[in-house]
Amino acid sequence: MPYPKFNRDKLDIKRLIDRKSKVYIERDHIPVNQIPLNLSDSVILLINQTVARIKRARELNRSVILAFGAHTIKNGMAPTLIALMKEGWITHLATNGAGIIHDWEFAFQGKSSEDVRENVNLGQFGIWDSTGFYINLALIVGAYEGLGYGESIGKMVHREGLDIPETSFLYEFARNNIESKPEQVAAAIDFLGVINHFSIPSGFMKIPHPYKKYSVQGNAYEMKIPFTGHPMFGHDIIYTHPMNHGAAVGRTAENDFLCYAQSVSNLENGVYLSVGSAVMSPMIFEKSMSMAQNIKIQYGEHIENHYILVVDLAESNWNWNKDGEPPMDNPAYYFRYCKTFYRMGGEMHYLTADNRDFLLALHQKLK
Repeated sequence: MPYPKFNRDKLDIKRLIDRKSKVYIERDHIPVNQIPLNLSDSVILLINQTVARIKRARELNRSVILAFGAHTIKNGMAPTLIALMKEGWITHLATNGAGIIHDWEFAFQGKSSEDVRENVNLGQFGIWDSTGFYINLALIVGAYEGLGYGESIGKMVHREGLDIPETSFLYEFARNNIESKPEQVAAAIDFLGVINHFSIPSGFMKIPHPYKKYSVQGNAYEMKIPFTGHPMFGHDIIYTHPMNHGAAVGRTAENDFLCYAQSVSNLENGVYLSVGSAVMSPMIFEKSMSMAQNIKIQYGEHIENHYILVVDLAESNWNWNKDGEPPMDNPAYYFRYCKTFYRMGGEMHYLTADNRDFLLALHQKLK
């Protein structure tokens, strides 16, 4: 017998427009020409080395992947990330579910970030109409269309809306394609259930995004540069909304993981930048690198000349590139994300810096 489940339909969902937000994108974004601060000579030397490796990777048409945590978006770094894409330096961006949400909220309403302590106490944290409704619906639409997680949201931002088919079309599609396209039929049936449950009218659903110029995933979609989302179920505020649909999350996130793994498979003489992501980035990288090596080895090849730079605020005095993996009695051994990336082969460095200063310096030196 199934375990009892929480009924999200009973939630009192407040309007997003009434939420107090702490970050306003027009006021708080970081201009691309802002001078980075607090960078030591040794840090600048490592950034210069990274710049040289990125330029070489692009000359060789190899992957330059930037994976980052949500604070990179929340810190107002969208202009720099967009510039790195437009100028051709970055070939793939990856973030977690929170990064997707902050980017979307900035595009939709120009502000994001709520007071967690206050709103949990009020029984209101994350329980907002527009964020939960539109992001989840975009994922349901994207799952039916065969898109990825970040791609689904980026498309909604870029087009400022979603295509909602007639229910009769979805019924007919399901009947006619159950054997030839079972995955898409399953997604179509899920879509049907959501349309009926929420009485969603067919046609183009207009969803204005007046601040979409600040959306990294919207710009990535327009430029056809992969921007992949790598969520963990239950981690993000969209899971509080009744529109949330696990199958759609799974389908789109799987597509993005495989897209990411494809980029990792092109990392020989390429560059991987992991900025402020202690869990998502190292975890998806090690699985993708293992799959990529599996295929390369079958063809007598091996990925071994890749360059990894890990950037975070935590101080570390251990030189991973020079001294290797520390012994288990050294606290540096438990610097989990560095340990993971060090074991991935290639050349790995760790840099202590604020993501704003690092990305500003990186872009300005590349340019």
